[in-house]
Amino acid sequence: MKYANNHSLPRLVRNAQSLWDDAATMPCSLGCVTCVDRPTCGGVHNGASFFDCGDYCRCEDKATCDLVCRGKPKQFVARLREVDGLEFANVPRAPRVAVEALPPMIPLIEHATARVGMLNSPIVALPFYALLDIDVGTLRYPDRAALSQKFGIDPNARLVVSGVARDKKIERYWAAKDRPAMLQQLAALDIALITPPNYSVLTDVPRTDNLHAMKRILMATVEMMQAGLPTALHANARTERDYERWGELIADRPEIQYLAFEFATGAGRGERLDWHVAQLTALASRVPQPLGLVVRGGMRALEPLRAAFASVTMIDTDAFAKTCYRQAAQFRPDGRLVWRKHPTLPGAPIDALLQQNVAALQSHHIILARSHAENQRNTMSEGFRAPDRADRHAREG
Repeated sequence: MKYANNHSLPRLVRNAQSLWDDAATMPCSLGCVTCVDRPTCGGVHNGASFFDCGDYCRCEDKATCDLVCRGKPKQFVARLREVDGLEFANVPRAPRVAVEALPPMIPLIEHATARVGMLNSPIVALPFYALLDIDVGTLRYPDRAALSQKFGIDPNARLVVSGVARDKKIERYWAAKDRPAMLQQLAALDIALITPPNYSVLTDVPRTDNLHAMKRILMATVEMMQAGLPTALHANARTERDYERWGELIADRPEIQYLAFEFATGAGRGERLDWHVAQLTALASRVPQPLGLVVRGGMRALEPLRAAFASVTMIDTDAFAKTCYRQAAQFRPDGRLVWRKHPTLPGAPIDALLQQNVAALQSHHIILARSHAENQRNTMSEGFRAPDRADRHAREG
């Protein structure tokens, strides 16, 4: 979805959370019962009083709305043809591309402004769209040396490329004619992992728009894997059925070894974060292969997710962003990480501050990962502890 003109819907719903889908507690909308898309969609289950998801299409000017919606039949058919229908089954298979183990935290570096040196980090994440010249159809940087100089990173650092971005950027990528060529060039840079565009799966739009976005995510993922790039499938989802479909797909495609998820926006809000964690946990339990997970945002989701996935890695934006705002990471006596103001002189480089913040966040996440692993071991050992004397007396009594 690019520029939805869906302005009237929020005024009809007092609480936007009433649009959160939850099949466990809410009934299916009446109009979903006979909908032709129900086997794929699963229906809508929320607290809003809508007959079906078609009621979400309330655009004031359909000519400017680009939702994938039956309200514009001609455009709707064109959008379905764009992705060859809404089912996953007709998307080509991809070769299995090995993914080497990732650390608990990877710092996202957006640029080298106000820096004069090189960040000393064995692995960094870079924004996908900062690497592409979409208008020309090539990479902006011909080799690792040029890329490393532009971002101020070690030329030998492992690179993770993050496809999370605002709709305007990811839609430009989808419209690009030379995606395979750009991906081939990117693969030549020896990428450790790439996450595809996170096409929006919103709660206040017709479900056909969600299903179209999910199909595009899968198609983009397969394109990347076919180019030889180690790729994490971005599991954007709105409903329990969406997660079931991702699980069914992954179970049939052992080449999918990693998932990506973004908690920094809607999925990370309050109770909805817990719902997504539960759905991701259920997905991981339903597939035969062990899955790694790469997340952006959602610090409090890390521990339960680590109990479900083979590995969990955070692409961290705080180290870079806080440095730009002249803040320093510090550990309190109780071990908690906090941010303190760290003013610099006008024009002074911030290399040392960035290095300090990256090191602090890496240490913080390593400690968290070890703590989570220890908690998990303790939980398992309690479940299988040897019976003590009180237990024996209770049984004998």
